[in-house]
Amino acid sequence: MAATNNSGSSNGLIVSFGEMLIDFVPTVSGVSLAEAPGFIKAPGGAPANVAIAVTRLGGNAAFVGKLGDDEFGQMLAGILRENGVSAEGVNFDKNARTALAFVTLRADGEREFMFYRNPSADMLLTPDELNLDLIRSAKVFHYGSISLIVEPCRSAHLKAMEVAKAAGALLSYDPNLRLPLWSSAEEARKQILSIWNQAEVIKVSDEELQFLTQNDNIDDESAMSLWHDNLKLLLVTLGDKGCRYYTKNFRGAVDAYRVKTVDTTGAGDSFVGALLYKIVDDQAIIEDESRLKEVLKYACACGAITTTKKGAIPALPTPSQVLTVLNGTATE
Repeated sequence: MAATNNSGSSNGLIVSFGEMLIDFVPTVSGVSLAEAPGFIKAPGGAPANVAIAVTRLGGNAAFVGKLGDDEFGQMLAGILRENGVSAEGVNFDKNARTALAFVTLRADGEREFMFYRNPSADMLLTPDELNLDLIRSAKVFHYGSISLIVEPCRSAHLKAMEVAKAAGALLSYDPNLRLPLWSSAEEARKQILSIWNQAEVIKVSDEELQFLTQNDNIDDESAMSLWHDNLKLLLVTLGDKGCRYYTKNFRGAVDAYRVKTVDTTGAGDSFVGALLYKIVDDQAIIEDESRLKEVLKYACACGAITTTKKGAIPALPTPSQVLTVLNGTATE
């Protein structure tokens, strides 16, 4: 059965697969974890952030993954529901904890991570635990790469992609590189690229572009070296410089919106959520450059707004906040 969100939206369903965890964000920026006087508890995990970004904007989303059957896991499932995200695809593990991440905020709002996953519940999702009916009802199936790191979650990820694709979903991929979680940079690159050619929409950051191409150039040539025949839209996000877009027939750039950045956590997820929300019921937008640019301006505004508060989910914007930025009436 297709999920519907609390707003009664009839938009096509976006199913987001992967990890959800608790980020512990320092109360003070620009200090190490050891020096931090305290931490704010913030729900996170890129695929969950994307799902909530969609529903915050009025769309229809579900999350598929596994949480610990502990207070944090129950809290996270509750946050999904409170934000109108279907939790029909959430499993609980009685023997493993919900993942935790301590996030160091540098003075410029950029982040460094320390993860507690040995193993965490999200890593233990099995193919047999997947809600296949929910996955088959997706118009868009979105995922990252963290779920590829270890079995059994890797097999669950591959199965979910296969089922979604067979049911006609658009496959959306944001690798969301977190090098500390991988055994080596080489293994990360290999596994991230192992599913590359199946995705139809891919978003990478400038740093991920450099990592995957193994060169320092952030240009059209580097980006197009990642192109494949099944791809419909490749996006390279450039932080406060906006984003570049590539399709079969055209390419271009969209500028960023100027805001006072506090914490970049979730900005890319907000961008992706906004994009998917805008194209889920009209995928022809990808082939129409003028319409695509308007969607990407909207997505860039969403990403910018998300950097103005600490934590990802609390900072994800509402439509009225986005309009304020688009209309140029936002204040720093």
